[in-house]
Amino acid sequence: MSSIFCEVSKYLMIIFFAFYTWECFSVFKRKTKERQNAIFRRQVLLMFLLHLDGYLVLFDQTENPKILVFYGAQAVFFLIVISSYRLLYEKSAQLLVNNMCMLMAVGFLILSRLSFEKSVRQFTIAVGSMILALGIPFLIQKITFIRKLTWLYAGAGLLGLAIVAVLGATSYGAKISFTIAGITIQPSEFVKIIFVFFVAGMLYKSGNFKQVVITTAVAAAHVIILVASKDLGGALIFFVVYLVMLYVATGNPFYFLGGLACGSGAAVVAYSLFSHVRVRVVAWQDPLSVIDNEGYQICQSLFAIGTGGWFGTGLNQGMPEKIPKVEQDVVFSAISEEMGGIFALCLIMVCMSCFLMFLNIAMQLKDGFYKLVALGLGTTYGFQVFLTIGGVIKFIPSTGVTLPLVSYGGSSLLSTIIIFAIIQGFYILREREGKANGQEK
Repeated sequence: MSSIFCEVSKYLMIIFFAFYTWECFSVFKRKTKERQNAIFRRQVLLMFLLHLDGYLVLFDQTENPKILVFYGAQAVFFLIVISSYRLLYEKSAQLLVNNMCMLMAVGFLILSRLSFEKSVRQFTIAVGSMILALGIPFLIQKITFIRKLTWLYAGAGLLGLAIVAVLGATSYGAKISFTIAGITIQPSEFVKIIFVFFVAGMLYKSGNFKQVVITTAVAAAHVIILVASKDLGGALIFFVVYLVMLYVATGNPFYFLGGLACGSGAAVVAYSLFSHVRVRVVAWQDPLSVIDNEGYQICQSLFAIGTGGWFGTGLNQGMPEKIPKVEQDVVFSAISEEMGGIFALCLIMVCMSCFLMFLNIAMQLKDGFYKLVALGLGTTYGFQVFLTIGGVIKFIPSTGVTLPLVSYGGSSLLSTIIIFAIIQGFYILREREGKANGQEK
């Protein structure tokens, strides 16, 4: 009976997630506010059904009563988050709120399957992060001097990265974090946010050659420190985000093409200098030939995805624990194995929905500074998703970055929730601008 329940439940989760994903894009076709709100309500219902279904399966498989208590705490948390945005910010982007909660729900679910203790820690961090982030949209409306702190952003960012380069603990060949009072902090997750504010502050007023040179020099300093720390995934994110923001701010394609050429040359140099890079490239080119060493993680990742097929093995029915660091870098493979390829594709589409929403908000903002910040944060989010999923499916070499809101990692979770809150602030600002213009007409 238990196996039948697990089998039926996995199909139900796929159906719930597929309908939820469909609504992510169908909402843009509904012109009236009433129809859009009806879609948002259906999304919330589908999210709670999927969430409940998954935890009932875990309880059925483990018979651990803590699973149900933990589920109840999460359900209350999601209700409070959704209700708080509706009550505090009437004009908030409900699609972003729903997607944020859905991605966290999937993350809590798969982490509970992999490591209940880590899932509880992740949930605790999510609660604290959300308490902090709920005030950010309000601050975006009230504080106007954030665009004047350009060099403060640069100084704080470089200092944070330098501390890790000197004092950080080495993990899998890279220095990316340090521990204080038992709490592990990854500064690059937060520096990438203030880095976007720095670049926007430098380029929104002027895109002349002198300004570009100064901005590029400081941006290059960020990347060089990350490369020295062997945090090549972080360095790549900073580099791509800067190129995109530079091109949009100046409209000069030569800057973009020149940046790509310099980046390609830097990649060749990094391959020659760092064995860490060579190991990942070898594992990407032919992982089976080095399956006992460098290629073990990517091989196990591909085996897991292949084993799951379209419909998955069912929660607690696979062997994702065989993948090294599965809760962090390779959580997408665990989802693919036990929840199925269709579920994994829906997850990608929900992430894509968030990315498109970020870009849509950026394009409609009138303020040049806010426009560049929204573009930079959207690019940061979208490119990180690409790096994570591209690495685990062997599309690109693994970079060791996390899947935002889904993977285990407190710094990643907090920084992503902050990014969503900042974008919410911009969306509310845009809606108020639109209303004001309508009244003037």
